[in-house]
Amino acid sequence: MKTVRVHPKYALIDIKGLILIYLLLSVVTVLFWRTVFPEILQGGTVPGMADLGIFFTIPAVLGVLLGASLMSLFRELITRQMGSRFHIRLLAYFLLIVIFASLPAIIISSQTALELARFWKTIDVDAAMKAAQEFALETYSLHVENLENLIRDQDFDALMASEEAAGREASADFLQELASEGIRGIQDFALQEDGTWKTLRFLGEASQELGALPAQRQGFIPREIPRDTDIIRYMLYPRKQVARVLSYHLGTGFDEAVTTIENEKTRFELINSLQIQVQPLLIFYVAVFFFPIILMTLIIAISFTRRVTQPIVELTEATRRVAEGDFSIHILARRKDELGLLIRSFNTMVRDLKRSQASQVKAEKISIWQRMAEQLAHEIKNPLTPIKLSAERVLRRWRNDPAGLGEILETSMLAILQEVEGLSTMLTEFRTLSRPLEPSRTASPLRELVEEILSSYRIAYLGVQFNSTHIAGDIQVTIDRRRLTQVLTNLINNGIDAMDYQGTLEIRTDLVKKWESRYCRLSIMDTGKGMSPEEGLQIFTPYFTTKETGTGLGLPIVERIVHDHGGSIWFNSAVGMGTTFFVDLPVAGTTAEPLPGTEHGAS
Repeated sequence: MKTVRVHPKYALIDIKGLILIYLLLSVVTVLFWRTVFPEILQGGTVPGMADLGIFFTIPAVLGVLLGASLMSLFRELITRQMGSRFHIRLLAYFLLIVIFASLPAIIISSQTALELARFWKTIDVDAAMKAAQEFALETYSLHVENLENLIRDQDFDALMASEEAAGREASADFLQELASEGIRGIQDFALQEDGTWKTLRFLGEASQELGALPAQRQGFIPREIPRDTDIIRYMLYPRKQVARVLSYHLGTGFDEAVTTIENEKTRFELINSLQIQVQPLLIFYVAVFFFPIILMTLIIAISFTRRVTQPIVELTEATRRVAEGDFSIHILARRKDELGLLIRSFNTMVRDLKRSQASQVKAEKISIWQRMAEQLAHEIKNPLTPIKLSAERVLRRWRNDPAGLGEILETSMLAILQEVEGLSTMLTEFRTLSRPLEPSRTASPLRELVEEILSSYRIAYLGVQFNSTHIAGDIQVTIDRRRLTQVLTNLINNGIDAMDYQGTLEIRTDLVKKWESRYCRLSIMDTGKGMSPEEGLQIFTPYFTTKETGTGLGLPIVERIVHDHGGSIWFNSAVGMGTTFFVDLPVAGTTAEPLPGTEHGAS
């Protein structure tokens, strides 16, 4: 039993492949947001060519797959393969739904991004950062001025002397008093004989004590972070060979706040620089993430519509073959939905039709053989009458006038022999029609065989013009050479008889394709009297003939030979316009099964 399979069979990529690509796209998306996007915000530039090459790999692969799918789809449409137009229409409906569903989201997201960019531009970040810097600078200046006032107005020698006289119990109060003024430490250094400076005394927070003299000149000491975090230091020389360092507190978190302002200023400058690149970044995002989703949607749509249309195409193809008489069709029911149920119902119907056809064919065969037996009995009975009359005539003369027997003996015997020869010919043709043929199929050059047959006809029938110029010289058909000669001889004889031995008989060949096999179409056209539609309906019926001397078995035998060689025969005819017989035979090297049915037609 044959299984129907028609193109297209499968999509270029299945659902598993699409899921794998989707997972890869998800990984790339996560990678973008965790690595590339922060780099864009920190560096202020769009991804480079290397990053673009990585991110655009998946869209490129999806684009190639989509292009191949569309090319295959349009090739099916151009070649008018069954189901291609329905496939296109279903795909168009699917795409319209996708467009209508996604277009508002695309418009809204794009407009939102653009509006955010425009709102972003309205925020004067530069002015805010400049004000913060100025505020920090003014605060620093106030602290510097306060320290200078303390140095000018405060007698630190007296403070330190009173502290030393008060003892350790007064130290906490002293430190608190210094802290209220912003002083976190007072450290004196004494010059040693070797030229180095050594700490003479220190009052204040232990964390502010220095290990060495930080500078040589009087005035503000350059700050070193982290040593001087939130601290400014001032050095003075209260007396000879004594240096004093004052540590002044700027406030907790002052340096951190200044650093934050500077860092944020840099980041805001980078962000501001990205304002002019919002559109390229948006295009990059759409191209890398949104566009592949659209491509995947299109590929899924093609695959989905192909899966939907495939069973319908198979049903259409199988229905056409069943209509042509081929009941050996079986469709694979891979689905378990309503389409699968429909396919299984169709297969059941075909099996029932096949059984019904077998019963009908059996009944028809019995009926045909009955008719053929009746017709054969009738055809045998017809020549028996003249045989009987001739024999009775000879016997009667022999009995009544033996001497005059010679006058009628020759004519009577010739009549008997002629009728017996006719009976022999009829029985030979009947045997040819009834028994199975066992042809020896070989590759026979068609033009050579036709010219060989026509050579004798051209000599015998001078009133007929034989035209064989349209027979290709390189065509070979797979057929028993003797049987092919029988087919051609019978069709040529019928054409000559139909033209009353005057006219044109043309033989030509054409190459045609049926299903997956190549055939040679042999046309035998005459300019004879043609056939009526009623005669055309019975032309292949055994013992039907329009000739006075015909047996009515020639064309049925021709039809049998052609079918047994995997070919088909039919004709076109009109009264007064002539008749053309068409014979399709497999080209050499082609394996072909007998085609179902025989095409009959009259025009």
